[in-house]
Amino acid sequence: MAIFNKLRNLDAYPKVNEDFYRRTLSGGLVTIFSSILIGFLFLSELRLYLYSGTETQLVVDTSRGERLRVNFDVTFPLLRCSLIAVDTMDISGEQHYDIRHDILKKRLDNHGNVIASRQDGVGAPKIEKPLQRHGGRLDHNETYCGSCYGAEVADDDCCNSCEEVREAYRKKGWGLSNPELIDQCTREGYFNQIKEEEGEGCNINGFVDVSKVAGNFHFAAGKSLHHNQDLISDLLDVQLGNHNITHKINKLSFGEEFPGVVNPLDGAKWTHHTSSGIYQYFIKVVPTVYTDLTGNKIQSNQFSVTEHFRDDNNVHPKPPPGVYFIYDFSPIKVIYTEGKVSFLHFLTNICAIIGGVFTVAGIIDSFIYHGQRAIKKKIDLGKHR
Repeated sequence: MAIFNKLRNLDAYPKVNEDFYRRTLSGGLVTIFSSILIGFLFLSELRLYLYSGTETQLVVDTSRGERLRVNFDVTFPLLRCSLIAVDTMDISGEQHYDIRHDILKKRLDNHGNVIASRQDGVGAPKIEKPLQRHGGRLDHNETYCGSCYGAEVADDDCCNSCEEVREAYRKKGWGLSNPELIDQCTREGYFNQIKEEEGEGCNINGFVDVSKVAGNFHFAAGKSLHHNQDLISDLLDVQLGNHNITHKINKLSFGEEFPGVVNPLDGAKWTHHTSSGIYQYFIKVVPTVYTDLTGNKIQSNQFSVTEHFRDDNNVHPKPPPGVYFIYDFSPIKVIYTEGKVSFLHFLTNICAIIGGVFTVAGIIDSFIYHGQRAIKKKIDLGKHR
C-alpha cells in the first residue's frame, strides 16, 4: 500500500472533481472543430509518411567509357519498311550501318493497321536449296557458305544473305549492278518484297547500343538502294531521294526509365510537305541516377530537344533523306534520391498535433467560458441596481 501511495503522489495529471467543471455548448463546438482539425492533420501526416519525397542533387559527371541504350518506336506512315535503314555514328569514329539486330519492323496499311511484323531482314527462301560458294546446292548436313560474288576479303568469307552480299560490295566500293542474278537476293525475294510494300507505311521499334559520346542515329530512307539506283529505279519504279519522311515518334528514351521521367518527344509528329530533305532533332542528354527507397540505383538519362528541317533540293550531292537524332551529353549529372519520413518521426508529429490542438482548444474554450461568465455577471449586477 505504501508503494501505491507513493505512485499516487507522483501522478502528474491530478483529476478534477466533477463539482468543479461544467459542460457547455461552446465547449462542445470547440471539441468538434478541434477533432476535425486533428483528423485533417493526421491524414496529412499519414500521406507524408506513406508517400516518399525526392531529393535532387547536381554533380559533375565524371563517368567514362560507358555504353548507352537508345530505345525508340517510330512510325513512318508513307515509307515502306524495305527502304528504311537504321545507322549510328559518333565522334569517336564508331559507325554502324543498316543495323538489323534488336529491331522489329511492322508493315502498315494506309489506315495504320499492322499487315505483318518481322524481325528486320527479308523473307524466307522461295526457291530450291541455297547455292554454295563452291557452286553446288546445299547438301544435307552441310554448313552453308554462300558466295560473295568476288567481294570476299579472305578465303573463308561467306555471304549468307542478300544484305551480306550488298554489304561486301559496299565495303569494296562497288555497285551491285545485277542484283537479280544474286542467288541470296532471289531466294529471299528482296525485290518482290519491295514491290509488295508499295503504298505501305512502317513502324520500327527496338534499340541501338551506342558509346556515351556525342553522335547521332538516324532512319535513312532508301539509303540501301543508292549503290545501284539506276537499276532499282527501272525495276521497281522507286523515286530515289523523293521519299516522304512524315513520321510520328511514339517513344524515344535514353537508357532505363525511372519514376517521374518525362520524354519530350513521346507522341511528337511531323508532316513532310516537300519532295526532299532531312528532319533533325538536336538532343541534349543529361545523365541521371535515380535511387529508390530500397537503395536500388537506376542509371538513366533525361533530355531536351530542338528541331530543324533541312531542305536539300539545292544541295549536291544530296544526303539520303531521313530523320536524324543528333545527341550530345551534358557535363552535369542529376541525382534523385527517394526519402521517407521515419515511423518515430510520424508518431512524434501525431502526438504534437493532438497535444497542440487540444491545448489551443482548451485555451479558446476557457476564454469563451470566462467571457460568458463576465458578461452574465454584468447583466446580473444591472438587474440588481
